[in-house]
Amino acid sequence: MREIRKEEHIENYLKSAYKGDNLLSDIYIEYNALPELDFEQINTESELFGKTTKFPLMINAMTGGTEVCEEINADLARIAKEFSIPIALGSQKIALENDESIKTFSIVREIVGEKNVVIGNLSSNSSLKEVKRARNMIDADAMQLHVNPVQELVMKEGDRKFSGILENISSIIEELDQPVIVKEVGFGLSAQAASRLYDKGARYIDIAGHGGTNFVEIENNRRFDCDFEDFYPWGIPTAKILLDIKKDRKEDLFLISSGGLKSGQCIVKSFILGADYVGISGEILSYLLYGGYEQARDYVESLIAKTKIAMLLLGAKDLEDLKKIPYKVTGRLKELTE
Repeated sequence: MREIRKEEHIENYLKSAYKGDNLLSDIYIEYNALPELDFEQINTESELFGKTTKFPLMINAMTGGTEVCEEINADLARIAKEFSIPIALGSQKIALENDESIKTFSIVREIVGEKNVVIGNLSSNSSLKEVKRARNMIDADAMQLHVNPVQELVMKEGDRKFSGILENISSIIEELDQPVIVKEVGFGLSAQAASRLYDKGARYIDIAGHGGTNFVEIENNRRFDCDFEDFYPWGIPTAKILLDIKKDRKEDLFLISSGGLKSGQCIVKSFILGADYVGISGEILSYLLYGGYEQARDYVESLIAKTKIAMLLLGAKDLEDLKKIPYKVTGRLKELTE
């Protein structure tokens, strides 16, 4: 069943048509015609889990578990290695149940080697034993625990019990001797949810706001007994979450911005609003599945170049400079945040 679902997710992602809005376009930033910088001075290096990354972009959780998924993960791993960026895997639950699926995940570490950051992934209701097995399977530098009640409720065979999740996350964070990232899957972790997670020990949060891959549509396309189209707009836009968290930001909270990020300007605006890192999944997958490896690789290369161009045009020589750039909130985002 899980193997079938994994491939249906990919097939239905390609069929998806609903376009959300992360509202980052409502952030106005001013062009600096006198940046007093050379392009070669732009520095996008950062550190993640004790390893140096050349660009603050994570290839975020996507897939694994089948032969097709193995090919996808291998291509994504090659891109991650070439550009020295982290890669997070899709849920490894299938590999905990079927040893034959392990290779579809472990191939990533084999390709990127020890210098690159690899991040594992399981549901937030997993046991500590399962998390450790998933970590060891890929020699992970960190683990993602995903929360996705919206997707589960639309999924016919999905979970229906969500009590005790917060305590389980807290217990895993306390017992696991590696960093734990708590992430949504595309509907958004609100500032309130982030605060509750922080109080339970979470220091790495991936907000995964509304505006990117829509798992309601993906799951809805697998069903014929009920239509959940009215839930397609459900979620919190990425830009709103970043602004809300920024109001009462804890100093030691590491914030990952994801959810509909497709361009260098989306990346730049995420940092301006306080993100420490960004994650992209659907857009890279689209280039890979529609255009092949070379197009996906070229997309990442152009994304890095365009981000650096935007940084220079703002007069920001590095990522810390970006966080000091002034901005204005406009449009729908202003209505939601004021």
